[in-house]
Amino acid sequence: MSTMAANIGMMDGAYFVGRNEILAWINATLQLNLNRIEEAASGAIQCQMMDMSHPGVVPMHKVNFEAKTEYDMIQNYKLLQEVFNKLKIEKHIEVNKLVKGRPLDNLEFLQWLKRYCDSVNGRIMNENYNPVERRCKGVKERNPKVSSKGSKSLQVNNLLNFGSVDGAGFNTSGPNQERACAASVGANSASQIRALTERISVLEVSAGQLEKERDFYFAKLRDIEILCQSPELEQLPVADAIRKILYAAAEESVLAEA
Repeated sequence: MSTMAANIGMMDGAYFVGRNEILAWINATLQLNLNRIEEAASGAIQCQMMDMSHPGVVPMHKVNFEAKTEYDMIQNYKLLQEVFNKLKIEKHIEVNKLVKGRPLDNLEFLQWLKRYCDSVNGRIMNENYNPVERRCKGVKERNPKVSSKGSKSLQVNNLLNFGSVDGAGFNTSGPNQERACAASVGANSASQIRALTERISVLEVSAGQLEKERDFYFAKLRDIEILCQSPELEQLPVADAIRKILYAAAEESVLAEA
């Protein structure tokens, strides 16, 4: 299963999932409020997605949700690559590209990650997984001396509610660390079900439009493929070049070789 998910080609439906659907998936699954793909460039979200799909495999206390510098982000991706190796997932992570925060590079990796998580979880969110509690626990283990009256308490609170970021860093509004953790641990299943139901409703509203958009562009690519197979064009070098691009795997760079 891991090898299959890692080797999906660029023509796979996974890479036709739009930016809005990816953001909705992240926000619904991890109870976040991301507005831009590049907000996931630190690698922390990817680590927590793997923590949800494979409980106990990711050492969450090592995940740095505060990572802002490339050095700190690289540490998160190193951790993620170690998890991939442990699970025998044959997926190379283009760390140098991802930490730059370019939307397209991060979108492609998140598209792959969604496909992988869907293949593991069957497109069903783990109802027993509390993402806020897991982040809270990881932050506590990472900063055992954090005091509720100290400045780091505010930093921990930021991590639990991160997603609304700007050039200055994380949003500083919201309850303190203790209240956030207590609310997370003590939340009853009924409120969680209501929250999930609301998120599912939002996803269902946009799902139809996203599927139409995906099918629209896939149909265009299919038309190009059929055109390249026509007797008039099949033997032309440009048709062969187009076919190479269409059939290239995720790790291949056809244009760079040309």
